Amino acid sequence: MNEPSEPFVWDRPDPFTIAVSAEPQHIDSYGHVNNVVYIQWLTDCAWAHSAAVGLPEHQCVELRRGMAVRKIAVEMLAAAYAGDQLTVANWITSSDGRLRATRTYQIVNLATGVTHLRGHVDFVCVNLTNGRPVRMPPEFLTRYAVGFKP
Repeated sequence: MNEPSEPFVWDRPDPFTIAVSAEPQHIDSYGHVNNVVYIQWLTDCAWAHSAAVGLPEHQCVELRRGMAVRKIAVEMLAAAYAGDQLTVANWITSSDGRLRATRTYQIVNLATGVTHLRGHVDFVCVNLTNGRPVRMPPEFLTRYAVGFKP
């Protein structure tokens, strides 16, 4: 395993993280992890974080409320290849306390210290019955607050 040239430091303190592995099925015809896979990993991290703060998917469904993607912005910084072990980090970096929240992401190979992706996803709370924007319920306001920890 390669050691990073300098000690690794996350872009922000106290991330929520998940570990992912670049598997052969993630590799595209260019020989590296396909762009769509990175977006799936961001989604997986968001759901894991949501569950960790007490809002698993089934509870959102029961409440008939969910956070729907409004906008995704990512910067691909380095390719990942089959066998790479990566860490996906996320932070809730903004919330208007009504409808919207933003998660900021960083995907890193901790063995090398290389950041593969930085990005953010803007979400809006929606009513799962009719698909319309709706105020966040109290459970969302608390658990999707900036800096809230599991």
